[in-house]
Amino acid sequence: MARKALLISPELCIGCRGCQTACKGWNQLPAEKTKNTGSFENPADLTPIVFNKIRYVEVPSEKDPVRWLFVSQRCMHCDDAGCMKICPAPGALYKTKEGAVAFNKEKCIGCKLCVAGCPFNVPRYDAKDKISKCNLCEDRIAAGLEPACSKTCPTGAIKYGERDSLIGGSKKAGFAKVYGDTDLGGLGSIYAFKDSPKLYGMEENPQIPESIVFWHKVLKPLAYWGVGGAVAASLLHYVVIGPHKDDEEVKKDG
Repeated sequence: MARKALLISPELCIGCRGCQTACKGWNQLPAEKTKNTGSFENPADLTPIVFNKIRYVEVPSEKDPVRWLFVSQRCMHCDDAGCMKICPAPGALYKTKEGAVAFNKEKCIGCKLCVAGCPFNVPRYDAKDKISKCNLCEDRIAAGLEPACSKTCPTGAIKYGERDSLIGGSKKAGFAKVYGDTDLGGLGSIYAFKDSPKLYGMEENPQIPESIVFWHKVLKPLAYWGVGGAVAASLLHYVVIGPHKDDEEVKKDG
C-alpha cells in the first residue's frame, strides 16, 4: 500500500493545541503538572506522556509587531530510522505497513540507545524505563482512520494522507521547502515551510550519528553471529555514551 504521512504547515497553525489534547485523549495519557517557564509553550518539551506538542517560535516581522510560528514537535517516522538501527531488542521498535515507526513496551529493555540514534531528540522513557513516543495513532490508521491530531486540527495545519500526494500538493502550492521529502529516506512527518528550516527550529539535512551507523554496519552483525557480543556491546557503549569514569576520576576532572 502507498506510504502514509502527516503534512504539517506551521503558517496555518493558530496555536490552539487541540492536537495535543486529542493525542492525550486517544492514547489515554494522563495530565501532567507544569509550571510557568517564561514561555507560552506548555509543556516545555516532549515527555513520556506528551507525544505531540506545539513549539512556539517568535521571529522578527516587518509587517506585524511580532510573527509567531507554531511548529508541531513529534516523532518524524523516518524511513531510515536511527532508533530502529541501534535498537538491540527485536520487535521493540517496528514499522507498520503505513510507514509509522511504532513501539512495543513489553519488548523494550530500557537501554535508551534509541535516544542516541534519533537526530530529532524524540524518544522518551516512562517511569518503568520503557520507550514512549508518537506512534502515528497506529491503531487508528490500521482501521482506516486518520490520527487523532489531524482529525482534530481546525485549520488544516496537520493533514494526513498518501505521502506522495501531500508532497506534490505542497510543491504546487509554492512552499519554499518540503522538509523531510528525502531526508533519512523520507520522513513520515513532513513540513511545508515558507522560510529556512532553521527559522522553525529544525535542523538542515538531519543525519543519523556516525556511531549508530558503525553499530548497524559493523558491530550489530557480529553480535547476531555470536562473535564477540560482549566486546561489541562494550564498543557500542563507548562510541555512543563515552568511556566509563569512576567517582574519583570525575572529581579530578572537575
